[in-house]
Amino acid sequence: MKSPLHILHLEDDLNDAALVRSILKAGGIDCTTTLVETHDAFVVALEQGGIDLILSDYSLPAFDGLSALEIAHARQPDLPLIFVSGTLGEEQAIDSLKNGATDYVLKGHLTRLAPAVHRAMQEVEERIERRRLEAQFIEAQKMDVIGQLAGGVAHDFNNILAVIMGYGDLISSDLGPDSPLRKYTAEIRLASERAAGLTRQLLVFSRKQTVQSVVLNLNDVMIDTEQMLRRLIDEHIEMTVIPGKQIGCIKADSGYIGQVLMNLVVNARDAMPGGGKLTIATTNVELDENYVGARTEISPGNYVMLSVSDTGIGMTEEVQKHLFEAFFTTKSSGKGTGLGLTTCQTIVQQTGGHIDVDSEIGKGTTFNIYFPRVELPLPAVTKRAQTGPLPHACGSETLLIVEDDQAVRHLACGVLEALGYDVLSASNGQDALCVAQEHQGSPIQLVVTDVVMPLMGGKEMAAVLKSAHPDLKILFMSGYTDESIAPNGVLELDIEFLPKPYTPAMLARKVRKILDTTPIEADRPQVVHR
Repeated sequence: MKSPLHILHLEDDLNDAALVRSILKAGGIDCTTTLVETHDAFVVALEQGGIDLILSDYSLPAFDGLSALEIAHARQPDLPLIFVSGTLGEEQAIDSLKNGATDYVLKGHLTRLAPAVHRAMQEVEERIERRRLEAQFIEAQKMDVIGQLAGGVAHDFNNILAVIMGYGDLISSDLGPDSPLRKYTAEIRLASERAAGLTRQLLVFSRKQTVQSVVLNLNDVMIDTEQMLRRLIDEHIEMTVIPGKQIGCIKADSGYIGQVLMNLVVNARDAMPGGGKLTIATTNVELDENYVGARTEISPGNYVMLSVSDTGIGMTEEVQKHLFEAFFTTKSSGKGTGLGLTTCQTIVQQTGGHIDVDSEIGKGTTFNIYFPRVELPLPAVTKRAQTGPLPHACGSETLLIVEDDQAVRHLACGVLEALGYDVLSASNGQDALCVAQEHQGSPIQLVVTDVVMPLMGGKEMAAVLKSAHPDLKILFMSGYTDESIAPNGVLELDIEFLPKPYTPAMLARKVRKILDTTPIEADRPQVVHR
């Protein structure tokens, strides 16, 4: 219960008012009292605010308790009012409760007053807590709907981006090295990558993105992304990268760690419109019980810390309270989505990590991100070209492309046909089963299919085909995975997956790799759907 309480006491008898104060004090209730006895004085006291409880006589020479109750509820519906009266009969008491009074106490039984006040204030606290939980539930429902919408939009937009990136790459591969048109295809590529980055944030926010967790070294990620990060900042910002010595390994998706870095660097850049210093560093840390304290989302242990510091304008405590809320932004309209830090927090939490923020107005901000250290060896370096020219003729196997988006389907078929494959196509799972049944040529060796399609999805269609042809290989493609392909959020080890948007080179290399892979070679990094 709040202490001290501010009580508005409507009472015309000074002796009774003094007795009430002494009873409350004896009952352990610390309070300050504003004593009034007229309508005008009562209204003025209410309008001044800060009242926690009203005690009211039932009958006064110039006013009455029921009128006071009506006025109080019109202005502050949740403000409790207890009648304290010597003239309150049983019928009047019942009427007062029906009209919204919290309780009534007869002046001849003031021993009930302190318990009645305690009960009234407890009910107020319970109402406040119930409304807070209801508001949280409503907000969670809203965010769930927004997340579904964001995931759906990002999924559809990834199909569009796949077409833009794919044909852009095909045009670029046909241009000579000195063609003046190359700068245009390069700009198309750059804009597409920026758009793909935005859809990644939407998918992470909606928890419908595929996350490929592997053992990695934070220094490698930081160095690999350094040039890209330098392009994001202005020339008058000095960026320093300090890799830690002999830092441990973590298990995460390197692409999304890069996304975290990019978001934090963009935030730091915007916080330094007049220039400043940006420092990115890594180090090993051990978090003990003292640090963890009330931070229930993190446990004591060994971590690798990624630190991003700026000398910018800093943030107020109020801004820091809302920092990781979705769509919260201090930037002007059109300057930001408010998803950047929400995305960072989601990615870090998925690794079992934690973000700590330290900021001071006029001195800058530091984000310290703690990733759990793992005692596992780094995998062999197998970097694969994601862009560039298509390989020459790859093979002559028969492939079945199943994709409900016509433009994406035509792109995939055109790329693979140009590489020498015999390509069949279908617009959904049911169509694919008919095509496979009617096919009379060489056996289909690989099905490349979207996951979510009308009539029949990719997972169900693949199960039917593999029941008849156990050796048939399947490559799933999607802007995100759903529960039909990733039960419990984890892709099974025998499932191959290509996220959208993809480039022609990525598709070509993935197809060739699967065709050349025997079942015993299926050991590869786990892919997790969030």
